[in-house]
Amino acid sequence: MLASLPDPDGKPHAMAQWRGKVLVINFWATWCAPCREEIPALMNVQHKLASKGVQFVGIAVDNAAKVREYADELRIDYALLIGSVETLSWSRDLGNRAGVLPFTLVLDRSGKLAYAHAGAVTEDLLGKVLTPLL
Repeated sequence: MLASLPDPDGKPHAMAQWRGKVLVINFWATWCAPCREEIPALMNVQHKLASKGVQFVGIAVDNAAKVREYADELRIDYALLIGSVETLSWSRDLGNRAGVLPFTLVLDRSGKLAYAHAGAVTEDLLGKVLTPLL
């Protein structure tokens, strides 16, 4: 797993800080229409399940300034980090063979891959995947 990535302000964040939580990692970009469409669903599920130990992390393969601007506009309130080409290759190792965005991973509380999904996810799909992990 990636050790750490910077947030849109350049501050590094260790992925280990979320150990013990059910972690939903969403690879996205501001220029990706399906990514933009699924963000409200991600925020809704984060709000519903945060108290049960679910943490969302958006990894944007994008320009930090654009991510910061878009996050402010949508009021994205889950963790956002900035990825790179290396980050996309990591997602390929975890099932994103085509390198598509959006791409979502769900890791259980022990950090083991529980689910991978290429393309946009819905609240309903996330609920079905996350509920057994809580």
